[in-house]
Amino acid sequence: MINEVLKEAQTRMQKSVESLEHAFAKIRTGRAHPSILDSVMVSYYGADTPLRQVANVVAEDARTLALTVFDKSMIQAVEKAILTSDLGLNPSSAGTTIRVPMPMLTEETRKGYTRQARQEAEQGRVAVRNIRRDALAQLKDLQKEKEISEDDERRAADEVQKLTDKFIAEIEKALEGKEADLMAV
Repeated sequence: MINEVLKEAQTRMQKSVESLEHAFAKIRTGRAHPSILDSVMVSYYGADTPLRQVANVVAEDARTLALTVFDKSMIQAVEKAILTSDLGLNPSSAGTTIRVPMPMLTEETRKGYTRQARQEAEQGRVAVRNIRRDALAQLKDLQKEKEISEDDERRAADEVQKLTDKFIAEIEKALEGKEADLMAV
């Protein structure tokens, strides 16, 4: 019983950290990275399709992304999707290749992205704490139903707290890395 509660809490906390890393990938740094375009959806024959399914995205150099569209008739739609996304990017097509130059980040935009990263990290910490609360409530219920003893409940609660501390530390480490990335000129 206790192991199941701990295992479920650990799995959910791990998913929260992974979700945070996906959110961090969407925050643009000064360097070109293919994951920046992961959130872009292209209208492909009437259905919204992720950009990765209609084009190959590679970092051509540190400041430019190059897209090779699989279906040549979709070049205009891919360009439009990138332009209308909230990423602030301006693609240009050169025949069969679309190039997306990454504009330099100003000090103001760096600070804004850092603020956004901190908000995402705080949401991750809140999610981990909510999972801790749920796990502790499950343990209390087990103890009330006399399925586990008070000592077992207390030991399991300590384990849940250790898990929480571990995953909060992972979130802090990821935030520090993202902030360092954003502030690097």
